[in-house]
Amino acid sequence: MSFTAVLRSEWIKARSLPVPAGLLLLMLAATIGFSLIGAATLGKQNAGKPDFDPLLISFYGINFGQLAAICFGAVCAAAQFRHNGTRIWFAAVPRRGLVYAATLVVIGGVTLLAGLVAAVACFLGGQPLLGEHRVPLDDSTAWRAMAGCAVYLALMALFAAGLATLARNATAAMGILVPIVLLLSFTLGDVSHHGGFTEFLPDRAGRQALVHAPTGTLGPWSGLAVTALWAGAAVWAGWEGLRRRDA
Repeated sequence: MSFTAVLRSEWIKARSLPVPAGLLLLMLAATIGFSLIGAATLGKQNAGKPDFDPLLISFYGINFGQLAAICFGAVCAAAQFRHNGTRIWFAAVPRRGLVYAATLVVIGGVTLLAGLVAAVACFLGGQPLLGEHRVPLDDSTAWRAMAGCAVYLALMALFAAGLATLARNATAAMGILVPIVLLLSFTLGDVSHHGGFTEFLPDRAGRQALVHAPTGTLGPWSGLAVTALWAGAAVWAGWEGLRRRDA
């Protein structure tokens, strides 16, 4: 069976499952909704302060949207393991690499597109709320942040997909990533004001792309590269587990 055919079947499977579709909508709603709330409240309260970042505040909702992205990637990747589903899939497509690659392409592609929609809505909806402190659309950092937001959400979904494939369980992947992201986002605070080893953790590194003028070790693209390395390691571990274990 060709990769195109397997990819089509994975797309049909992903869109026919109610939970992943709901998680994707939740990612959009949470990212956009909380970003607008953050710009309207936190933005106005902190505008003009030395540590205020007018770009990052437009993407405040990513703190919540990334959780839905993680759950989406984990649930989609683990769906085939329910009720011994891999026996059916691998009987139809003996080349496991094709199935795994198609799953990752669907998860990453769908999350990237949804993340781009969310990023554009966050920026265009949030910046006017900042008044004179807003970042103009012709600023190169605006386009970088919108692209970075979409890429970041896709990478986190793929990170979760790799862990879910390794564990053959969505709950296990979410149980690892969600607490880490929650602790980093709400306990350690703003991504633009901390250095040290925390800069190289997946969520903090990737969100450097949303900072107007990063001052840490990592820049916008090098931060996304670090997140990509984390996601790549998880994807590779998932493949090794899938390749070595029985269906």
